[in-house]
Amino acid sequence: MKPVDVHSDAAAVASTVERLAVLLRAGLAPAAAWEHLASGGDETAVLVRDAWASGRPVATTLAERGDAWRRIGAAWHVATTVGAPLADSLRGLAEALRDAHQARDDVRIALAEPQTTARLIAWLPLVALALGGALGFDPLRAFTQPIGVALLVGGILLMFATHRWTRALVRRAQPEPGIPGLDAEVVAIALSGGVSIPRALEVVQAAGEAAPDAATLAVLDLSRTAGVPAVDLLRADAASRRQRARTEGRLRAAALSGRLLLPLGVCTLPAFLLLGVGPMLLSVLTTTPLTL
Repeated sequence: MKPVDVHSDAAAVASTVERLAVLLRAGLAPAAAWEHLASGGDETAVLVRDAWASGRPVATTLAERGDAWRRIGAAWHVATTVGAPLADSLRGLAEALRDAHQARDDVRIALAEPQTTARLIAWLPLVALALGGALGFDPLRAFTQPIGVALLVGGILLMFATHRWTRALVRRAQPEPGIPGLDAEVVAIALSGGVSIPRALEVVQAAGEAAPDAATLAVLDLSRTAGVPAVDLLRADAASRRQRARTEGRLRAAALSGRLLLPLGVCTLPAFLLLGVGPMLLSVLTTTPLTL
C-alpha cells in the first residue's frame, strides 16, 4: 500500500478531511460520511469503509496511509475516545494541514528563482568552453597537454564543488519537517471533550502521538495558572507557530539569494577561467609560432 506523504499531498488530505467534516456537521453518522466519500471515488475513504465493515479501527487504517493520515487517525481516535465533536476537530486539522502545505508552497516559490539562477550559472564554464570552440579555438586539443589536463581536472573539481555547495545551501533553506503546532491541535481536540489536562495528555499518547513539546506544555501551564480554557489558547498557539514557520521559511529563501553568491565567486568563476579562458590562451600559445 502506497503511503501518502505529509508534504507532497497535504492539500489533498486536507480537502478530504474537510469534506468529511462538512458531512458530519450536516448530521451524517461517521460510517455514512465515509460511505459517501467512498462512493465519490476517494481511495482513503474506500479503505476506511471496508475496514469499518470488517470491524477494523479507523485510526489503524488511516495510519497505513502515511504521516498526514496517521495524524488524522490519531486525532480521530482521541476525539472518539473523549467524546469531542468530530466535525469541529477534523475541520481544525484540515486547516492546519492546508496552512502547512501553503507555507511549504510559499517557500518553494521563493526558492525557485535563486535555484534556477544557480543552475544556470553552474553551466557557465561549459558554455565558455563551447564558445571557445565556436570562435575557432581548439580547447580539446589544449586538454591533451599536461597544462591542459591540469586545467580540465581543476575546472571539473570546482564545478563539482559548486554543485555540492549549492545543494547544501538549498537544503538548509528548506522548511523543517513536520507540521508546526499539530500536537497542540490534537491536545486541544482531547480537551474539547471535557476531560482534564492529565487525561487529555494520556489519551493523546495512547493514540500513538509523541509527548507534547515544550511550547504546548507552556500553553497548558498558562491555562492552569490563569484559570482560562486551554482549547482556544492551544489553537491560537498552533496557528501562531504555523505563521512563524511560514515567515521564517520566506526569510531563509530570501537569504539564499545572497548565499548563492559564495559558490559563484569561490568555485564557478575560477572554473570558468580554467575551462573557458585557460584552454583558449593555451591554444593560442601552442598554435602561434614564435618569432625572433
